[in-house]
Amino acid sequence: MRQRWDGGLTWGPVKASPEAQLRLLELADLDAELSRLEHRRRGLPEHAELGRLEQRDARLRDALASLEAEQSDLRRAQVKAETDVEQVRARIDRDRKRLDAGQVSSPRDLENLQSELASLARRQSDLEEVVLDFMERQEAAQGRRDAAAGERAEIASARAEVTARRDAALAEIGEQAGKAADRRAAVAGQEPPELLALYERMREQHGGVAAGPRGARPRAGGGR
Repeated sequence: MRQRWDGGLTWGPVKASPEAQLRLLELADLDAELSRLEHRRRGLPEHAELGRLEQRDARLRDALASLEAEQSDLRRAQVKAETDVEQVRARIDRDRKRLDAGQVSSPRDLENLQSELASLARRQSDLEEVVLDFMERQEAAQGRRDAAAGERAEIASARAEVTARRDAALAEIGEQAGKAADRRAAVAGQEPPELLALYERMREQHGGVAAGPRGARPRAGGGR
């Protein structure tokens, strides 16, 4: 006796009561439901959203590391420039003391000293501009760090919210899949082993689908 589904699949010479064939249809429906639930689980939009948030957070983390290194370099450069300023100031103070103390009597030496003082004053002004530039650049870098840190905090909050939504959806899907799996086990346990084995082989051959469209009913291809 050959059994055939209305969907067109031939099951071969396996004896099966109408009840057993109806159970196979229910198994097919349950397997389709389990497949849909798995597809839904894999395709939850929260997965992609979390991925985007994690990628953005990783970029911000790298940016913060770069900004921290930049600030460290700027601080070292500022310290060096400030040291240079102090050295120039010390030379200016020393030369002025000589000048005020009347230690330079030669007109030529006096002219040279005054020229040096003017040159040192320009050097001091230039170095102070450098120091100011380093300070401003540090301030700008700190502003970028604060902005990046603030965005990371927002991302952390968003990730927590999205994770909660994802977990709730996964729990719901898991509950539905658990019920469907329990029902499938109960139905499969009532089927004759050879019929169930044939059904499983047909599922494997047809990509997880072993029956016709939902709602199809079996018919006997021969006498009962």
